[in-house]
Amino acid sequence: MFKKTKLNRIAIAVAMSVGMSTAAMAQVTSSGMNGQIVGPNGNPAEGTVIKVTHVPTGAVKTTTVNAAGTFNLDGLRVGGPYTIEVDSDTYSDQTINDVYLNLGETASIYRELASTESVERIAVTASQVSSLSFGKIGPGANFDLSTLQNAPAINRDITDIVRIDPRVYVDEGGNGGIQCVGKSPRFNSLTVDGVRMNDLFGLNSNGYPTERMPFSYDAIEGVAVEIAPFDVIYGGFSACNISAVSKTGTNEVHGTAFYDYGSNDLRGDSLEGEDVNIGDYSEKRYGFSIGAPLIKDTLFIFAAYEKLEGANIFDRGVIGSGSINEVNLTQTQLDEIIRISNDLYQFDPGAVPSSLANEDEKILIKLDWNINEQHRASFTYNYNDGNNFSESDGDSDEFELTSHLYERGAEMTSYSGVLYSDWTDNFTTEVRVSYTDLDNRQNSLTGDGTLYGNDFGEVKLFLDDVTVYLGSDDSRQANDLDWDALSLMFRGNYYFDNGHTLTFGYESDKLDVFNIFVQHAETSLSFDSIEDFENGFASDVEYGGSFSGDFDDRAASWGYTAHSTYIQDEFYLTDDLKVIAGLRYDWITSSDHPEENADFLAQNGYSNSANLDGVSLLQPRIGLNYTLNDSTEIRGGIGLFSGGNPNVWMSNNYSGTNVAGGEVDGGDFGYDDGSRSLFDDDVVWVNVEDGAPVGPGYGVPSELDALVDSGVASNFESNNLDPDFDMPSEWKLSAGVTHVTESDYILNADLLVSFTQDQAMIKYVGIEEVGFTDEGYVDYDRNGYGSLELTNSGEVSTSYSLTTTLQKTWDNGMRLVAGYSYNHAEDVQPMTSSVAFSNYQYRAFTNPNEDVSSLSDWNIEHRLTADFSYVVELIPGLDTRFNVYALTQSGRPFSFARTDGNDVFGFTPYLDSDSVLPIGVERNSEESSWWTKVDIAVRQEIPAFSEDHSASVSLTIDNFTNMLNDDWGILEEVNFNTARLGDTSPESRQGDASLWEMRLGISYKF
Repeated sequence: MFKKTKLNRIAIAVAMSVGMSTAAMAQVTSSGMNGQIVGPNGNPAEGTVIKVTHVPTGAVKTTTVNAAGTFNLDGLRVGGPYTIEVDSDTYSDQTINDVYLNLGETASIYRELASTESVERIAVTASQVSSLSFGKIGPGANFDLSTLQNAPAINRDITDIVRIDPRVYVDEGGNGGIQCVGKSPRFNSLTVDGVRMNDLFGLNSNGYPTERMPFSYDAIEGVAVEIAPFDVIYGGFSACNISAVSKTGTNEVHGTAFYDYGSNDLRGDSLEGEDVNIGDYSEKRYGFSIGAPLIKDTLFIFAAYEKLEGANIFDRGVIGSGSINEVNLTQTQLDEIIRISNDLYQFDPGAVPSSLANEDEKILIKLDWNINEQHRASFTYNYNDGNNFSESDGDSDEFELTSHLYERGAEMTSYSGVLYSDWTDNFTTEVRVSYTDLDNRQNSLTGDGTLYGNDFGEVKLFLDDVTVYLGSDDSRQANDLDWDALSLMFRGNYYFDNGHTLTFGYESDKLDVFNIFVQHAETSLSFDSIEDFENGFASDVEYGGSFSGDFDDRAASWGYTAHSTYIQDEFYLTDDLKVIAGLRYDWITSSDHPEENADFLAQNGYSNSANLDGVSLLQPRIGLNYTLNDSTEIRGGIGLFSGGNPNVWMSNNYSGTNVAGGEVDGGDFGYDDGSRSLFDDDVVWVNVEDGAPVGPGYGVPSELDALVDSGVASNFESNNLDPDFDMPSEWKLSAGVTHVTESDYILNADLLVSFTQDQAMIKYVGIEEVGFTDEGYVDYDRNGYGSLELTNSGEVSTSYSLTTTLQKTWDNGMRLVAGYSYNHAEDVQPMTSSVAFSNYQYRAFTNPNEDVSSLSDWNIEHRLTADFSYVVELIPGLDTRFNVYALTQSGRPFSFARTDGNDVFGFTPYLDSDSVLPIGVERNSEESSWWTKVDIAVRQEIPAFSEDHSASVSLTIDNFTNMLNDDWGILEEVNFNTARLGDTSPESRQGDASLWEMRLGISYKF
């Protein structure tokens, strides 16, 4: 028998707090409740009836206490309030009111019933129940509805919320990717109502499948971040899992409406004493949500709609332009380039980009059905369509005109249905089916928005200190992606009378992908000077084509099914020690193989047609929780995890076989040695689209087209999968403690150590080491068919994180959540790109095929965060809410690399990046500057149209620090992960993150 009497002070403090917790939330859509009911002498109160009522919907669940005095309930809605009625024929009855449940948490309840002679019935509130919200296992964070509604969420995104945890860094200087304990955003998992909403293909650096969060902010009931839980029911990530659950309709009609506005007039106009020009723009967001009963106590609907009419702003300009970042290019040079493009190439290259309008639209509809006391079902429909306009070449020494920008967009539709069933007091199940369809857009602004519909190829001008780009970006000239995913899940729980809980289940995720990615399909023309551009003397002419003439033949059309099965036991080994122990087994099936390349097979001795079929992993896990005394709880665990490896890395092996097409250049035809001009009369231009001028940029030189038609693609590097590829995995070892002081400060500390093994990396095969150069670099020679191979590292990368947090709530309306995290994360390759060639070369190394573990590109060593709120009635009867979020953190790691790296290695693939480290230097030995900023939100209640309605106006300021002083809040980073050796100022200002921004809003609730 277990008695949780030691938990009084801890439980009361936590029950009163909100924000971060140490909960172990899994990939779930509901909450649960369990506990023990005993009599006056601690004996099991067998036969006692537990009735749990979800007050807003009237949903009731009833169960009976077993011979061990325990009970369990699953599939409960997140939130509340709940009323728990304890009905005994032997002892006095009890009622517990105002119980609220967090996403993924199981509320534990211990109650000792008095004799009927002492008292007939007692009633208590949740904060008086000692055992609620305890028994956690691993480090994580939980954010409730109050946090979502009041935090300074200027982006209306869960990234504004999860960043409160110091282990979770949001890349505000980039695309908003969530980096957990120094790991890539691509290794995360995101689920909403059980549907995977992370980027299943792996194209986006923000971790979403769409351009922004793919569901309405006002639809969210709660969010949980799980970093190292040890429950077998979750998988598909090795960094962290982020779960969100949507709201539900109730017996009362309720809803919200909001509008907010931002513009260049509500944004900073100077940085570090310099006026900056960000151009004119305005943004507005608006939306509503409504919940209502369709049949009282039985069927409910909830719907949310949100629309953004926004703008992308760009921060670069020529010398003297006043832009946030001025590149080393004069207005005279730029004018000359534009003149030549218009007059000689008959192409308008566009202007210097300042801002471009974008949109985003979200719809969520959810139906909840209380079938009866034993069964509950829900169905969720989610839709998102949005776009951005992006730079392709955005380093500090690169400059793009508007014609080289491209539209990023995606239309996503998902459906999910789930059935929760209580078959007996001992046996419950959850069955879920979900389907997601995504149509991705990657459209150059030069073209007409259709596949292969670009009118002009890419032009690159290599000047002394800057590369100028115009025309369609080379990676968007033939680019199309569509994927769909079907997921099935069955999960069961059986509660034994001896207190053991058995969890078991099966899941499958089927993914089908269609992806066309052909670079240089409309040509890419390079010039070494403005004069060469004017005279048509190219330093390189590149063309990528299909041997059949049909680009669809180069598409990667493939798929696979990921299966999982698991079993777990949860029990109390002693009165104070809870144990969970289980096994999870993941395996992959696939019948799609890359097309075999006969030359690869003949020269390398194995085929390039390997797929993921048969790849599997057994993952043991065990977690512990020990109640030390009435103020302290200890937890820990060890387990193996896997998941989060982007499918785009695998897709490269289907599209890059060299069987259906490839790339050629103009070197054999005099186009890149100054002997032949693109304007010469003997140049024949083919593949010119109807109505377009005949000439460079609009067509392909006939010799290059004929070379591709003949089946020759001399400089195109193939991609392949190692036939012995194993599923990457990570051992996580965690230990933590929670302590509550006499003043009810909640202190948490967590240590996480991980060992990453079989991590995915790219190696170049078909070469061998033959010695060393005079400088000490490895010298290579060819010994087979050159290919970029997705394989496993033989190194084990060790990472560790130490985190402390503090929580406190005061009776006067103040609340504080603060934390510090130290991270040291290592990997072998950062794998920052979706292209194998880029993953291989755009990293710092001394040997391009090295298998060496070093500091990760994603690591943030020190991070301190604080979230403070205060509620006060400055106007009688109307609340004023102040919320402040503050952070200070160390910078991103980077490396100083040689500028002559291309000359170090004499083999292909051609290493066209400055990524080679000096001998003896370790990758990421440098660090960008620290960053400190403060965000604030002020919400003032105003009179509403009805007493049971509420209205408020809000002011949110992102980087209030910079608003106070334009020298403060400046984020400076090295743009990618390397800087040129000898550069004394390698960092550049990240304008979007550095400039303060204000949004004004109004909201109404009924």
